[in-house]
Amino acid sequence: MSVDALEVPAPVVRDVIALRRDFHAHPELGFEEVRTAGIVAERLRALGYQVRTGVGQTGVLGILRSQRPGKTILLRADMDCLPIDERSGVEFSSTVAGKMHACGHDGHTAMLLGAAQMIMERRDLIHGTIVLCFQPAEEGKGGARAMIEDGALDDPAVDRVYGLHLTSLYPTGQVLVRPGPVMASSDSIEVTIRGRGGHGAAPHQTVDPIVTSAYFIAQLQSVASRNVDPTEPAVVTIGAIHGGTIHNVIPDSVDLLGTVRAFSEAERAAMKPRIERVLSGCCDAAGAGYDYRYIDRYPITVNDEKEAGYVHQLAVRTLGERRLGHLAMTMGAEDFSFMLQRRPGCFFFLGSQSDERTAVPHHNARFAIDERCLATGVQMMTALALDAPQRP
Repeated sequence: MSVDALEVPAPVVRDVIALRRDFHAHPELGFEEVRTAGIVAERLRALGYQVRTGVGQTGVLGILRSQRPGKTILLRADMDCLPIDERSGVEFSSTVAGKMHACGHDGHTAMLLGAAQMIMERRDLIHGTIVLCFQPAEEGKGGARAMIEDGALDDPAVDRVYGLHLTSLYPTGQVLVRPGPVMASSDSIEVTIRGRGGHGAAPHQTVDPIVTSAYFIAQLQSVASRNVDPTEPAVVTIGAIHGGTIHNVIPDSVDLLGTVRAFSEAERAAMKPRIERVLSGCCDAAGAGYDYRYIDRYPITVNDEKEAGYVHQLAVRTLGERRLGHLAMTMGAEDFSFMLQRRPGCFFFLGSQSDERTAVPHHNARFAIDERCLATGVQMMTALALDAPQRP
């Protein structure tokens, strides 16, 4: 199937931008995407797709079965936002306090809906079956796993999976593909350090959990710097500390929350006992106790070598060689990894940065995108639908 002349008509581009801005102004957290999912389902039905709703709680599938033989491919977009108060300054900023699309998921959803229109307009050229997957709860809640458990990969039986993510680290419209490991695993730690509270003027009468926590946090950095092979990326970060109520009172306990990232399953598995060994030693030294919970969340995102090579070549055919960039590995994580564990596929990226305003990191209250990137995302998703099912 020729995709080298695939252009997105101006009305489709305008519609995708309008959809993205609407989703941006009305963000919904994971497994709460009722409004977003409703718009998606309504659009897909109007276009003529077979629609399944409530997949993985609030997920939506749009299915197009052609009359020509071919593979069944799944194209995925995530729909959820983050619990952030927006400070981007755009005129279509979030209308919901404490909620913001600060990772580009609004753009993902809009792009796949734009592609849905272009795919349906070319349904006479389609081979196999196309599954458009609008996923809830990517941000830490495992919506991909929930959709898989609800049969998203089995009804119909999916052969290959493809996902696209915007990135503010690369120029607008640049497509970035990497074979093999591309994003890290993501696990969580929850720690309570239990001491004995008392007066801040008499610390000798207490077992101070704040000092013990500070010692633990400092020593925790040795897990990555002195236990992990320096050639293996790994990160241990404490992101939240909760303890105490006032200036002169030593509390009974302190709670800590953290994240653990790795690019090797062996290193990932070793992190749990390494962290507890440091925690136990710090608490023993202080005479404190602890509670420790290690939560397995997202596995490493690993692209199939052949599928990554295919997506790279498809991007060259669709956009031209000059639009391809080199993607560095990232310690960020993705629950599309669950789909890639079960089916061959590729998770690739699309640059959305054009100036200082759109270079702000993801998960930041000032995050913004250059909307000119959206047409490229529509092109790539449409090209995959037209071409990928015909591959052997």
